[in-house]
Amino acid sequence: MKLISFLLLMLLVPSSKSVYDYKMKDIDGKEVSLANYKGKVLLFVNVASFCGNTPQYKDIEALYKKYNSKGLVVLGFPANNFMSQEPGSDKEIKQFCTKEYAVTFPIFSKISVKGKDIHPLYQYLTTKEENGTVDSKVDWNFHKFLVGRDGKVISSISARKSVNEADVIAEIEAALNAK
Repeated sequence: MKLISFLLLMLLVPSSKSVYDYKMKDIDGKEVSLANYKGKVLLFVNVASFCGNTPQYKDIEALYKKYNSKGLVVLGFPANNFMSQEPGSDKEIKQFCTKEYAVTFPIFSKISVKGKDIHPLYQYLTTKEENGTVDSKVDWNFHKFLVGRDGKVISSISARKSVNEADVIAEIEAALNAK
């Protein structure tokens, strides 16, 4: 009976985990605690250099520049999970992002965003049981997760959606305006 009560309680009590519980390696191999971004609105994006969605880098960089002073940080996570569209090393990825799209938002070391070797951060982002908000598998390169200033997942945004779409902008602005 105690076990059943415990399990019911776990279902009713929101997860106390947040993205701030994770440490990641940046594109240069340095460990970065995501707790460094406390109080910011975060947009997690799994990126790839050789994808039909790769031109989204341009719009994502423009979004970052427009809203960064208001508290938005874009975090790019290269992943090679979809048709081997991110085959390069971290050094090659960094060079590509800088040269082709003048990316200034933080890019991290390549990880897996789905499958048996999914990184624990993406396990958290994609699983309602862990994040308390959404069950949403990464659908392709440039899938996005919006996270509020409290480190909790707000929503999942399809890879097919541009960050320029009115509903995406409205959601980001609402997160930035929330206190």
